[in-house]
Amino acid sequence: MADVLDLLLRLDPPKPETASVKIKRLSKLAGADVVFELRALGYSRVAEMRELANTEELPVHVILAGVTAPDLKNPALLEKYHALTPDDLIKKMLTPGEIDDLFRRIQKLSGYLTDNIADIKKK
Repeated sequence: MADVLDLLLRLDPPKPETASVKIKRLSKLAGADVVFELRALGYSRVAEMRELANTEELPVHVILAGVTAPDLKNPALLEKYHALTPDDLIKKMLTPGEIDDLFRRIQKLSGYLTDNIADIKKK
């Protein structure tokens, strides 16, 4: 069996996982696919958000950090939804279920909510 250190040294540093997801309700309303581009978040960023946000607001902060498109800080979008902040925009634009779904999807991209390790049975 190869030495684990040698195996790890042969690997390239991982790039953050990404995904494209369609928001069904908004797509239906728009008459075209409303697609959000998502990216995984690093451990330090997630830890920082957990420290700064209360439990109720964590999903909104994760969405703001994990959505790369559309630009949820765009002034025209904020104005359209009469939102003072990007946090407010998310709450006005998305349903609670959509917020939870995006939050979970970004968590999965970041390695949470998945079975990442396996036990090795000794002979």
